[in-house]
Amino acid sequence: MEKMGSDYGYSYSTWTQIRVTGKLEQLNDITAIMSMIDVNLQIEDYSDIDLKSVYGDLIDEAILNADKTIASVSVYIPEEKSYTDAIAFIKDRLNAENIDAKVEVIGVDEEDWANSWKQYYKPLHIGRIVIVPAWEKYEATDGEIVVTMDPGMAFGTGSHETTRLEIELLQKYVTAGCNMLDVGTGSGILAICASKLGAGECEAYDIDPMAVRVARENVEGAGIKNIKCAQSNLLAGIEKKPFDVICANIVADIILRMLPDIHEYMHEKTVLLASGIISERAQEILDALDKNGLRCVDFNEDNGWCAIGISLK
Repeated sequence: MEKMGSDYGYSYSTWTQIRVTGKLEQLNDITAIMSMIDVNLQIEDYSDIDLKSVYGDLIDEAILNADKTIASVSVYIPEEKSYTDAIAFIKDRLNAENIDAKVEVIGVDEEDWANSWKQYYKPLHIGRIVIVPAWEKYEATDGEIVVTMDPGMAFGTGSHETTRLEIELLQKYVTAGCNMLDVGTGSGILAICASKLGAGECEAYDIDPMAVRVARENVEGAGIKNIKCAQSNLLAGIEKKPFDVICANIVADIILRMLPDIHEYMHEKTVLLASGIISERAQEILDALDKNGLRCVDFNEDNGWCAIGISLK
């Protein structure tokens, strides 16, 4: 934990530093992912340091000896927010982009941050659905659909805007008996919500084996029998057949990569619910739809993030 502030008449604030270190050539991608957490970033890239410059003698020896082939990007999370939710989000996006990077929480033991997020996770109401942590007791009222989750370190507690937007859209498009595909399932929360809303066959895939394990545990814990969880790199390995509802809570670049192939999993009434898109890139996704024979049928936005409902033209 780091203290940031001053002694001049106001109290310190406590922050947690999350640092991601990877190959220098992947710095731009890592920076883009970290900027989804906060735009105020600390970037450590020593590749441009000129040892022969006139200032060479003034540069710290640790910097002079630093590995110039790697770079780090840090973001600082205030104490009132769950830094573990940010960690899960970052890991999920790194896996989706196939980036091999080290994720560190500075000053906090991994065992501590693997469990401390629970203090931030309380019953969350999203329309008719109530996301309830497995360790909490909750009495449902008439009309509420309770989804019990223990997401572990997989992304998907319902607290992030991208997940909430998807759950809102699921309540609009899931119909009794429909079949559903979840690409990049994380904790399995979207597939579980779809099943609870009345979907028939559900298939949930993720590139991260840990996420698949967590999703399976959540499905089994909920006593749900109609969700299949398996590992897959995007659409690779998924049987080509039409689904009624497809969820993709990933990142804009991966959605763009997926659009040319998604037709093989759609029919004329299929709705693809794409989320994980920062608002600044929404138009880029909308422009790509037309080029791929698709169209926007729904659009929802919250706090700089958006989710788009997509169908065939």
